[in-house]
Amino acid sequence: MNDNDRDTLLAAAVALRAEGHREEARQRLLALCSAFPDDATIAYQTAWAHDVLGLEAEAVPFYERALAAPGLTEEDRRGALLGLGSTYRVLGQYGKAVGTLREGAEEFPGDGALRTFLAMALFNTGEHHEAMRLLLELLASGSTDPSVREYHEAITYYAQDLRATV
Repeated sequence: MNDNDRDTLLAAAVALRAEGHREEARQRLLALCSAFPDDATIAYQTAWAHDVLGLEAEAVPFYERALAAPGLTEEDRRGALLGLGSTYRVLGQYGKAVGTLREGAEEFPGDGALRTFLAMALFNTGEHHEAMRLLLELLASGSTDPSVREYHEAITYYAQDLRATV
């Protein structure tokens, strides 16, 4: 199989997943993984195909392979970090979830989804203050609600320490 075949087959599998033919997409991606075991993009797409089917434990090694190999686009790397971190959290591997999502949030500081999922994982590890800080900062910086915007400064201040008094 050459690179043109790889690109065509990968695009077809991703389209199947997007169209709701998730199991067929997963099967095709597994075949592509066998043919291209060092391809980070195929590994990422295979992880995603498992994740959307609720096969989180099976998704993990594909996410790990994708992140370990070179070749992911920036957007796919962001998605793989989010996917792996979220999957670890769903599987109850909270420490790994925090580590992965923290890495993602540091690498992609403007990504609100990474920070949101990190906050959920932090909650699961009992780090409630940091979880609330992340969510309050995200709310203060991104809300379009006029009443939240009105209290932006106060929300940002209290995000640093919810125990603070004036």
